[in-house]
Amino acid sequence: MNSPGRHDSGLKVAAAVVAVLGVLLGIWAGTRAHSNRSTAVSDAAQRVPVGAASPPSATDFANNFNEVPHTVVRIPEHLPDFTLTDRNGKPTPVATWAGKSLVLNFWATWCAPCRREIPLLKTLSTEWAPRGVEVVGVAVDHRDQVAAYANELKIAYPILVGEEDALDVAAKFGVDSPVFPFTVFTDRRGQVVTLYVGELHQAEANLIFLAVQHVNDDQVGLAEAQRNIAEGLRALRGATAGSG
Repeated sequence: MNSPGRHDSGLKVAAAVVAVLGVLLGIWAGTRAHSNRSTAVSDAAQRVPVGAASPPSATDFANNFNEVPHTVVRIPEHLPDFTLTDRNGKPTPVATWAGKSLVLNFWATWCAPCRREIPLLKTLSTEWAPRGVEVVGVAVDHRDQVAAYANELKIAYPILVGEEDALDVAAKFGVDSPVFPFTVFTDRRGQVVTLYVGELHQAEANLIFLAVQHVNDDQVGLAEAQRNIAEGLRALRGATAGSG
């Protein structure tokens, strides 16, 4: 994350970071009325230019997620119903993958951390498919651009595409000021296990996947899995900070 030059500005940014992390991490530990869900924040995210799917202005590439006002209003307990077109223009409901655990990755072709994630998502799609997991990209972008990019990178996993309608889907997950990328993980029953904001890496993916599998196998309840994810992500962040 970029750092302001002046000391007092740095203090304000630090305070904002703490406040945002507190709100987001508080989501999973809140009351049932606020949908106990764990939300991890990474600064490797880019602000969504709301209402536009074309490349944003230079300021949108500042990559200062923690300095951008961001609110997760209410993450749903269950996967909301929605339909978007696939890369070929065919309307495709999310119910197409009923009975599978989903990894819904919200992205755009102009988003650098989104592009960096794609090789990992391709690997996860291949490795996790035999265990009942479907990786699905949700591109908030123009369909022709998405199709060309997906063909160039040989993305084999399903991609749903939309502009304003895809932003509406993001809002269904409680992300009213979305940043890219963010990824939603569900269990095989369609319960939302966690919502990860920012660029996904192998360690975070493995941690979350293990928790989802434990829920799928009825080894732990949803609340316990969410606690395990939140604690594990905090430990990963601490280890990363310590190694830096």
